[in-house]
Amino acid sequence: DHSPPLPTLPTPPLYPLSPSDHSPVVRRHILGSIIQSERSYLESLRRIMQEYHRPLLEAEPRVLSPRKIRPIFYRLREITQCHSMFQIALASRVAEWDSSEKIGDLFVASFSKSMVLDVYSDYVNNFTNAMALIKKACISKPAFLDFLKKKQASSVDRITLYGLMVKPIQRFPQFILLLQDMLKNTPRGHVDRLPLQLALTELETLAEKLNEQKRQADQVAETQQLARSVGDRLLSKLNPEQGSLVLCETLIETVYGDRGQVLKSKERKVFLFEDVLVCANINVKGPPDLSSLVPVGPKYTMKWSAPLLLVQVVEVGQEGAQGKDTPYQPSGTKRPASGQRKAILGPPRLYQELQELQHDLSLVEEVTLLVGTLQGTYQNLNTTVAQDWCLALHRLIRIKEDQIQSANKCRLRLQVPGRPDKSGRPVSFMVVFNTPNPLSKISWVNRLHLAKIALREENTPGWSCGEDGGKPLPPSGCPLLACRMPVFALEAALHNPVHCSLLGFSAASTSLPQGYLWVASGGEGAQGQLEIFSLNRPTPRAVKSLPLGCRPLCLEYVPEPVPPEDSDGGPAASGPPGAPGVGNTICVGLDDGSILVYGSVDTAAQCLLTLPHPGGGAVLCIKHASHFLFAGLRSGSVLVYGRSEGGVSRGGLSVGLGSEPVRALLVLEELVWASSGNSVMVIDGSSLSTQRFEVHPDPLVSVAHMVRAGGGVWMAFSEGSSIRLFHTETLEHLQEINISTRSTLLSGPGRTHLRVSSLLLCQGLLWVGTAQGSIITLPVPKLEGIPKITGKGMVSLNAHCGPVDFLLASSSSLAPQLLKRDSLPEGPDSAFGGDGGSDSASSQESLPPPGGGPLQAGGRGVLLQYRLRSTSGLPGRPLTALGEGSASSLESLEHSVEDGSIYEPTDDPEMWVRGRGSAREGGRRDRVTSAAVVSGGRGFRRLREGGAHGTRTAGGGGGENTLMVWQLPLTV
Repeated sequence: DHSPPLPTLPTPPLYPLSPSDHSPVVRRHILGSIIQSERSYLESLRRIMQEYHRPLLEAEPRVLSPRKIRPIFYRLREITQCHSMFQIALASRVAEWDSSEKIGDLFVASFSKSMVLDVYSDYVNNFTNAMALIKKACISKPAFLDFLKKKQASSVDRITLYGLMVKPIQRFPQFILLLQDMLKNTPRGHVDRLPLQLALTELETLAEKLNEQKRQADQVAETQQLARSVGDRLLSKLNPEQGSLVLCETLIETVYGDRGQVLKSKERKVFLFEDVLVCANINVKGPPDLSSLVPVGPKYTMKWSAPLLLVQVVEVGQEGAQGKDTPYQPSGTKRPASGQRKAILGPPRLYQELQELQHDLSLVEEVTLLVGTLQGTYQNLNTTVAQDWCLALHRLIRIKEDQIQSANKCRLRLQVPGRPDKSGRPVSFMVVFNTPNPLSKISWVNRLHLAKIALREENTPGWSCGEDGGKPLPPSGCPLLACRMPVFALEAALHNPVHCSLLGFSAASTSLPQGYLWVASGGEGAQGQLEIFSLNRPTPRAVKSLPLGCRPLCLEYVPEPVPPEDSDGGPAASGPPGAPGVGNTICVGLDDGSILVYGSVDTAAQCLLTLPHPGGGAVLCIKHASHFLFAGLRSGSVLVYGRSEGGVSRGGLSVGLGSEPVRALLVLEELVWASSGNSVMVIDGSSLSTQRFEVHPDPLVSVAHMVRAGGGVWMAFSEGSSIRLFHTETLEHLQEINISTRSTLLSGPGRTHLRVSSLLLCQGLLWVGTAQGSIITLPVPKLEGIPKITGKGMVSLNAHCGPVDFLLASSSSLAPQLLKRDSLPEGPDSAFGGDGGSDSASSQESLPPPGGGPLQAGGRGVLLQYRLRSTSGLPGRPLTALGEGSASSLESLEHSVEDGSIYEPTDDPEMWVRGRGSAREGGRRDRVTSAAVVSGGRGFRRLREGGAHGTRTAGGGGGENTLMVWQLPLTV
């Protein structure tokens, strides 16, 4: 083989750098990393072909037949050819780098070819099969196993064949990271910026397709392996090609004794299918030295399976809430005799201990009241000491609540239906799985919850493929309709997020994104109202209604502004000096031109301020920037208000854009895009200067909606079924999509008059609502590239009867502390009455407080000490049965310094330190995001698969305004 010329960077020129701009040097270093990475990758591909493929073909006597060799190395030669061609082009581009400094277009040209996707798809789809062939050959052909060992031992880096063959699967994620670094260091206006964004989009799309194909191939392989291993009739119905496997993972099943000690633990493979949960034993067979060369696939034996709808997640402390008609038995133990059936629910007593502490607190509070009636003054028995007892019990209750929450973090407890007892009564047993980390626990609870929602009638099916004749899609991977509910009327909506730090661990996995949904309603005549719904449960719940004297037209959630680093003011006035911070607010634009500013729900949702507009003209849209609030008016102007910690300033500046209504606003960093007829005005946030560019050729059409993702903005218009994509920096028109051609479900008399009525971007999907009530989603890239649409769209079979008035995304992130493993040591909770002889492998559910609280001499209770270090400074004399000469013994009766404390106090007595956190916790922070999409429109109907005409269902009449809420899987 003739190797292509190696790309080599020429000697760097002397860049005329400004002190703040090092981008040319950094870009050059990143280019060097791309060159080195590609060189290393090509070398790995050649090693596979020259050190493994060719010697196996030429070996005498043969180690493997050519019939078995070919599928192992399938498509590797074509992948090598693709990257050899890329290296030639890269060498040419690198040679002229200092004059052109452009590389993004090279990635687009090299990896947008269909051949690249074809060969990589074939390789990825075949990878699991190739590894299985290698494993079988190692077991059946000792000479082949010896060949692999010798090749690994003789290589410099001692990398295995598996380590080399997995590199093509990792290649595009590596490219994406390098291009992200290059884009980050490419300034706006650079010739390479748009090509880099397009290249990032191309590689992300390619990587997503390959990842999805790999995921599906792995699911099929897992399902086939399970089906071969178990002959259960339940699994015989499963078709591996249908992708009904939702989640599978190796978990540790743990059986606990009645004192919390671990009786036994064993690895299980747990499979979540669309309607059944399966638990299997893992039996790994093969030579002990084989797993170091190639992953060894296990064989399974069925332990149990259960219909998904009968499986319940039971958190610590929730046992009493379960039905009393279904007796429990612990997993792995014999069924108790009738009359002796007692719940042994894994690690015990935590919830009972919490109840005992709460009982004791109520008694101590009564004692405190009685102590206050004492006639004498005693140093160690007075109201101060009694209040200290109460404070200490409060602290112990908080510790116990933390332990209950920590016990849940990596523990998945499932109530599973078993065989009925002799009397025919249903019996359930409890299974406790330890998950590898808190993220795994959250994922299991969330997927179990969503899988049950997916079984509801409205989700079977809930979506159809718009371009394959309306073919219904499986629920996995689709947004799930979680609920629908009537509302008074619809104009606009917003999500008022709240912090999730106090949210229960399990609730975070099943509830909607935390916060409140505000819905603006235009009532009869000139009045309106705001309806507020809580989203802190699996279904929204109405909590408040606020009447308005005028019809509301738009809403905007405005987070509390960050204080500016400098005092340089902008063109608009700042808030009043010295005004207290008002926190997060909600702005409501009214038909009479005024704006109402409300406090968020956690501050009682009170109206804080009214911003009148002397010239009148309805407020059609509101958007906020870091230090300004922008309002688009029907009169064609944009009002600009200053924002500060004290709130929104009353005085605003008006920027005239023309006579056309400003129907849409979009904030892009320091710029604001405002619609003006068939054009968009770009307003500079600091100088308020404007630039106009045309976005539609028809002067009678106006921009109605704008949404941004990465480096692009999608726009919808007042007429027609087309949406258009524009670049945020060059303002270049990049793509146009006709919605009506994306959906065969929308065929019929209304197709020619299809109009886009709402637009939303959420988690890689562009949601499009139409005036006919249907909802379409189109896939878009999630990274910093250009959000071009390349995949197939989906049409929701759940639709409104009238126009989709709005689409709203709500999201919230789980508090980082909930994702940390509990850093407290394992062991019996001896300080809280636990037995001292617990097993060394005892559960984390009975944990001592840090520092191990001091025990009273001769007793097993905890010294109730919170704030007091000593009572010696209090008035009166100690109350004791000992004589006057026993003063030295009195130290044991008071809170002395030597006693120490359960928690060491900081300067603030209300703040307590647990000690140093784990070093591992200071590093990477996982982020888990919950998301939902809300649509609002008149009525509810189901679209027929393959036709546009739907049927109205009961409870969703054509005249009733309805909210539909779709829940999305948690993302990490």
